[in-house]
Amino acid sequence: MKWVRIGDIIVLNRDVEDPERFLEMPGVRGVLLVEEISGPLRKPRVRVLAGECTETIHRENGCLFRIDLSRVMWSRGNINERARIPGVVEDGETVVDMFAGIGYFSIPVAVHSNPGRVHSIEINPDSFEFLKSNIELNRVEGVVKPHLGDCRSIAPELDADRVIMGYVGTTHHFLEAAMECVNEGGVLHYHETVPENIMFSRPIKRIERAAHPRRVSVLDRHVIKKYSPGVWHVVLDVRVH
Repeated sequence: MKWVRIGDIIVLNRDVEDPERFLEMPGVRGVLLVEEISGPLRKPRVRVLAGECTETIHRENGCLFRIDLSRVMWSRGNINERARIPGVVEDGETVVDMFAGIGYFSIPVAVHSNPGRVHSIEINPDSFEFLKSNIELNRVEGVVKPHLGDCRSIAPELDADRVIMGYVGTTHHFLEAAMECVNEGGVLHYHETVPENIMFSRPIKRIERAAHPRRVSVLDRHVIKKYSPGVWHVVLDVRVH
């Protein structure tokens, strides 16, 4: 049995006989079981095992995130990547976050970097509600502009020095839109889930195909986590020339 603490809520990956014991931990108000996360909007189905709350405020990397875990997924696997990205954003850059969620990347970039503007695009209305709330909670209204809708329609209308593609599963379907918004010399942070034997070769081939006739160069690459047996979640930092 694995568990994580998100704000004042304990989240379990399987049922237990005595979930009430977690309520004895200091500050814990609820215990949830995540039964399923499904669909392109990554909607969770949860069951309350103890306590009554599903909404909380979680602190990560010096940022605050309001979230209702019965409506919106929280990913712990990306925690190191969310801490890394603000360190590579340069002063004055325009950043487009194509899959903003509740602000997982956008908020840390706005808080810890000095971007000119962060465009945060989110298609899930529930996530978008919390994105707007978190922009206010972290007092970055002057930096982060939220957009509700499909990033394939919104991103091409924007100009970006840096594009964050923090989504997995079908991320390559969105590369064309990313290439339409990224400026000459701009950077993509491209996430993908890949079989181990083609861990970095397939992502770069897909990026090169989408960028043609422009050229790309790989700046960095990271393994985020094991996604499933034989499949890994990776991210490539790529400059588009």
